[in-house]
Amino acid sequence: MRNVALYAALLLTLAAMPAAVAADERSDARRQVEFGIRVAERGLWREAAYRWQRAVEIDPTYAAAWNNLAIAYEHSGKFDEARRAYERASELEPNNATIEQNFDLFKELNDRTSN
Repeated sequence: MRNVALYAALLLTLAAMPAAVAADERSDARRQVEFGIRVAERGLWREAAYRWQRAVEIDPTYAAAWNNLAIAYEHSGKFDEARRAYERASELEPNNATIEQNFDLFKELNDRTSN
């Protein structure tokens, strides 16, 4: 009987772990995003892009990180990568006004310079 209780406790612990890991991953990704913002404010766009890339690697569902990464790509002239990052951010949070505004502005400017 004791083994059954121990096994049940282990299963409950393992079932709870993904949520805790996901929360830790989001915290790690958030730290990367915040650091990226601080260095971007200082004009260090390569470092900012690196941090935001790390953030999306840590948590691929973090729309704000994808949005920031798109801005960094756009700033460095990597327009195809910027479009893909904006698309991913929009997929993750389709009703996010900031992402929508940034992507719309990107498309307007990019389409104007492409024609």
